[in-house]
Amino acid sequence: MKLLEGKTAIITGASRGIGKGIAQVFAKQGANIAFTYSSSVEAAKQLEDELNVLGVKAKGYQSNAASFEEAQQLANDVASEFGSIDILVNNAGITKDNLLMRISEEDFDTVIEVNLKSVFNMTKAVQRTMLKQRKGSIINMSSVVGVKGNAGQTNYAASKAGIIGFSKSVALELGSRNIRSNVIAPGFIETEMTAKLDEEVVNGWRAEIPLKRGGTPEDVANACVFLASDLSAYVTGQTLNVDGGMLT
Repeated sequence: MKLLEGKTAIITGASRGIGKGIAQVFAKQGANIAFTYSSSVEAAKQLEDELNVLGVKAKGYQSNAASFEEAQQLANDVASEFGSIDILVNNAGITKDNLLMRISEEDFDTVIEVNLKSVFNMTKAVQRTMLKQRKGSIINMSSVVGVKGNAGQTNYAASKAGIIGFSKSVALELGSRNIRSNVIAPGFIETEMTAKLDEEVVNGWRAEIPLKRGGTPEDVANACVFLASDLSAYVTGQTLNVDGGMLT
């Protein structure tokens, strides 16, 4: 029995990296996938084809989660196309790192808008459908940086910490309707983006992690499967660190 059989999941920012890993693992567990991407049309088409081969229904939507209107439209489109919205994974995010003395107001605002306001936009957009169904699982992607902070990432840390507070509040508001809201806080996850970094630097980071390796998108995706499935039916308002022991 597949853990997500017959469930429909919306995953934002899924054309690469962690989001793509979540989409692939969810599809293997039987979920129908509606995913968003911002500009990578070709990568999105490839992912759509790859997921459909697994025997689930999958469709990519070019949509900006930072736009309130586009989030509403997306939720309406998915509800009518797929018939339900059982799982929302708010994964879309960006970084614009700099020391506080150098960070521009624009770079602060943009990161808050894409990383944090998108979570508000999408959660509000799917809320109506989930309330009608009287069930749903919302999974918000934070970061170890949102839990412990990081020099040179005030904007990113603020956005990711904000997600934790938002998610706990949603858990309290929607719990009586059987809608759960949880957070995943990934540590150092190795993706296409980290592959471009200096190998020596990356090895230094790996050495600092108790499990002595970076995580994979699949490591994060497996934790998401738990929170998306009925295995976690009595889990809400929690933050699960998927970090190889970094925050231990």
